[in-house]
Amino acid sequence: MSDSPLNAALRQFEAVEANLIKAEKLLAEIEAGIPSGISFGDNPDYETNCRNIDALLTALPKIDGWKPEIVLMDLDEIAQNRLDAHELGEIGCIVSVERQIGEPSRNLREYRYRFNQKRRELIREALNELIDAIDANLRSLAKLLTDEVPSHEEVADPEFDALKANVAQVATLLGSSVTKPARWQDLHRHMQFGMLGDLHDIIEHDWPSVKAGLRKSMYGESEPVPVEVEDLGDLVSAKPRGPVATKLKWEILTDEEFERLIFALISSESGYENPEWLMKTNAPDRGRDLSVHRVHSDALGGTLRQRVIIQCKHWQSKSVGPADIATLKEQMKLWEPPRVDVHVIATSGRFTSDAVAIVEKHNQSDSALRVEMWAESHLERLLASRPGIIAEFGLR
Repeated sequence: MSDSPLNAALRQFEAVEANLIKAEKLLAEIEAGIPSGISFGDNPDYETNCRNIDALLTALPKIDGWKPEIVLMDLDEIAQNRLDAHELGEIGCIVSVERQIGEPSRNLREYRYRFNQKRRELIREALNELIDAIDANLRSLAKLLTDEVPSHEEVADPEFDALKANVAQVATLLGSSVTKPARWQDLHRHMQFGMLGDLHDIIEHDWPSVKAGLRKSMYGESEPVPVEVEDLGDLVSAKPRGPVATKLKWEILTDEEFERLIFALISSESGYENPEWLMKTNAPDRGRDLSVHRVHSDALGGTLRQRVIIQCKHWQSKSVGPADIATLKEQMKLWEPPRVDVHVIATSGRFTSDAVAIVEKHNQSDSALRVEMWAESHLERLLASRPGIIAEFGLR
């Protein structure tokens, strides 16, 4: 097998991380060798560790043009600085000296933070593709779970081997930079046992939890949205006036970013469970469908879960017409079983009047499948009450 660009990049990240781990360990030993008080004198181990860490720090590459400048003081210099600060008797001087002693660790922690962020950026797209592939593996394997087959029977299907291979790739991509999600160990244990009962637990419990954790790790909720103002009070004091734009800048999105926006919409909404990106379909635009369960709770009737498939069409130059509706309805068969209850067509454009008439006629028939149209105007109404998503995708 030829070496892929991603594999070659991961190899470089692994080499950097190996040096980073050594530097972190060595710096901890260096700090442990610093006396707690004012103590003059030599420490050969401390000096050797300082020389060794210099070589390790030199081997660390820049990250987006930045690299920490770490300067380690010798023990006599540390003792002299502490002595001078205590003779002055000012708390600020004493604190400043101790902060200077701890500066190398802070700088190395900053490098570790940036390294982890950059590694997540490297693997993000590949991880999304593997999540899609694992979803497809499990949809295929779910057909094996029937009442006629006992749960202690071994899973004998090539798709299960493909599942294991894809999960192994996920583990390689994550490395140590991404915290393993909840039920990660349960997923591996059930794959190792490989019984139909284990497959059931993987589908119903392990993978939904793992997938949610992976999505959250890849698109960190703590990452800030860029802000161009220093003080909101200044904005209000200027008493800005004028019309407010209700039309969003859909044209700045790529097809994939439009899909991500719809995914963010259904992921953040209460009443929607287990959102997932499905594999690329054979649609002309090569788009991916989204799957989610819409949950209706009724105090008298109980809880109803509907399987919803959302097809995203980032169409700016044309509207969704009758032929498109027919094609999209045919593609619904790709995702059954289980049954699709609701088919949503989400577009950044519009629907023709004929397409609207066809959908309305279908919804008035006795078909169990309901079709919903999320046109540009509908999405803009939804996003108006979700300004965080508008800001994240720069649509205003």
